[in-house]
Amino acid sequence: MSGSVNPDRSEWDVVVVGGGPPGENAASYATAGSGLSAVIVEQELVGGECSYWACMPSKALLRPVELMESGRNMPGVEQALSGRTIDPDAVLERRTQFTHNHDDRSQVQWATGAGIDVIRGRGRLAGERTVEVTDGSGSTRTITARSAVVLATGTRAAVPPVEGLLDALPWTSRDVTNLHQLPRRVVVVGGGVVACEAATWLHGLGAEQVTIVEAAPRLLGRNEPFAGEIVAERFRARGVSVHVAATVERVDRKDAEATGEGQLHGGPVQVRLGDGTEITADEIVVATGRVPNSDDLGLDRVGVQPNRAGYLDVDDQLTVPATAWLYAIGDVCGRALLTHMGKYQGRVAGDVIAARAAGRPLDGTRFRDLADHGAVPQVTFTDPEVGSVGRTAEQASADGLDVETVEYDLASVAGAALLRDGYVGRANLVLDKATDTVVGATFVGSGVAELVHSATVAVIGKVPADLLWHAVPSYPTVSEIWLRLLETLREQRAGQRRP
Repeated sequence: MSGSVNPDRSEWDVVVVGGGPPGENAASYATAGSGLSAVIVEQELVGGECSYWACMPSKALLRPVELMESGRNMPGVEQALSGRTIDPDAVLERRTQFTHNHDDRSQVQWATGAGIDVIRGRGRLAGERTVEVTDGSGSTRTITARSAVVLATGTRAAVPPVEGLLDALPWTSRDVTNLHQLPRRVVVVGGGVVACEAATWLHGLGAEQVTIVEAAPRLLGRNEPFAGEIVAERFRARGVSVHVAATVERVDRKDAEATGEGQLHGGPVQVRLGDGTEITADEIVVATGRVPNSDDLGLDRVGVQPNRAGYLDVDDQLTVPATAWLYAIGDVCGRALLTHMGKYQGRVAGDVIAARAAGRPLDGTRFRDLADHGAVPQVTFTDPEVGSVGRTAEQASADGLDVETVEYDLASVAGAALLRDGYVGRANLVLDKATDTVVGATFVGSGVAELVHSATVAVIGKVPADLLWHAVPSYPTVSEIWLRLLETLREQRAGQRRP
């Protein structure tokens, strides 16, 4: 871990508090070609949660599992894999290569190479355009921004108030992505993206007993209902125990020990569910949501209050209301807790900051956050994958839209069936009847991650269904699902018109 850059300097045009991808993007876009200077203040690792504890390590763990599962369902390859298992040590080693063993020198080099300075320490607002930075030794310095301060401090894992849970020193997302010991028996508390992905790689790497406990009626509750149902069915078919509409009532671990990130935190864990079920595990993983890192930011010093959930409200230029200089991007603004959306917000904020500093008008679409209003894409890398963008049918109806939906079995698409035997999947589109445009899309199945961007273009571009007919999918690819969905929509409408 390299030290601070320019330790004696005290003034920049832009000060970014938080060195994850959103903050990096904001600094880069604000300074590129504008003549503005910028500094990133980071108390942990430049590159943030995504690079070391989330996106990169999790996908490095999931890809080998996906390949093995595909091979086991492909005649000719299946025979070569008979009796063979994944080498977890090799997978973990490759994971560690992607996280650079938590060494962020390359990220710092990128920043300084782009003309962006880096200061190590915890940043807090000390007044208008003023940030107080406290380093690891407790020493404090004050820096100022001529134009803007950007808050990009992210979130941290939430641990629910279950009796005995906190004392059991459970794994959070940071532990399970950076695991060094594979638990033989593990309970995953939660049913969202992090929980389902973690259960996928834990089982795929060889955990013998994986149990998911989700309080909601289904997994992946923010997606269309069929997505969570298919994922749960596939988990159960592989021997993963799935408890939905279930709660953890009590956790006991007599010899809990802080052994380090990704190490087993002591001996066996006793987990009691609300229905009286008792589960014994070697580790418990908590994946029940996130808490914004908005506390201790000095917000009160500039008259700013987080909302009831702790996030910072912003306008579509990512500016904190009632200020002309303070921005919030990424998880801490609560719009979409996804790295790619935080990076997008950083790009918008950076362009806005540069334009305002130059006195240029802000009337172009590039200076507004449009995607967070019903066009957010996401992929859950379970097996099968779940890809989605925009609103579900339920969400669109709640927003007051008169919706029409269409679904199709992905396994019936030639390009999908060719990917592997026993293909399981489904897709749907949600359309706004008033405009005949797609406002939401969900795809479940192997290889669907790459379908999400085409759906995102359709949603953000408000492309009419009649025009989508002329976007001809290549054959035989999974993208042929677009044609099948449109054909089904045509048949539905024809049926509705018949007497």
